[in-house]
Amino acid sequence: MPALVLADPAATEALGEWLAARARPGDAILLEGALGAGKTTLARAFLRAAAGDPALVVPSPSYTLVQSYATRLGLVHHFDLWRLDGPRGLEELGWHEAVGDIVLVEWPDRLGALAPADALRVRLERCAETSREARLCGWPDRLG
Repeated sequence: MPALVLADPAATEALGEWLAARARPGDAILLEGALGAGKTTLARAFLRAAAGDPALVVPSPSYTLVQSYATRLGLVHHFDLWRLDGPRGLEELGWHEAVGDIVLVEWPDRLGALAPADALRVRLERCAETSREARLCGWPDRLG
């Protein structure tokens, strides 16, 4: 899939909503990119769309490391692994149980070998102050 240009935060949110419409239990969505690339913006939009609640409060899980949400799609676990130094701490976070549901993962490089092979990878890069570029890899049967 070619890179998508996301002109502003609303476009990043629209991508999150679009992905929520295609997600199903057992999916892993790995959000890659530098600080400020839009990973949390995309995750919030995904969660709000999945829950059917545009006002859903979605705090960044930077300090709690994981937040779980009951949605119309089933449970969705939003992991922020920035503060994790590798896959060792994932057991304590309930990773092995969570992957049966939907997982959104910021900083998926910390997963190491635990990264699901069939995950959708979303790479976000800043192009300018408000615009981003998104590259999606995976889910060939759903993104076409």
